[in-house]
Amino acid sequence: MEIRVDRERCAGSSLCMSYLPAVFDQSDDDGKVLLRTPVPGADVAEAVKGAAARCPTGAITLHARDAQDA
Repeated sequence: MEIRVDRERCAGSSLCMSYLPAVFDQSDDDGKVLLRTPVPGADVAEAVKGAAARCPTGAITLHARDAQDA
């Protein structure tokens, strides 16, 4: 799985960061989401899905990775 964030859509609610700080961070400059890692390990996959589902603006999207990229 690959995480992508649309910082233009981000409202800066910090829900993702508070839910999963190992993967998401928040910019000190504008308060918007920053990714710590765009390709999280399988051990946090369910938590990443939960964080994406909780994003109030849909700024976090998840994408399948090609088998050759894994």
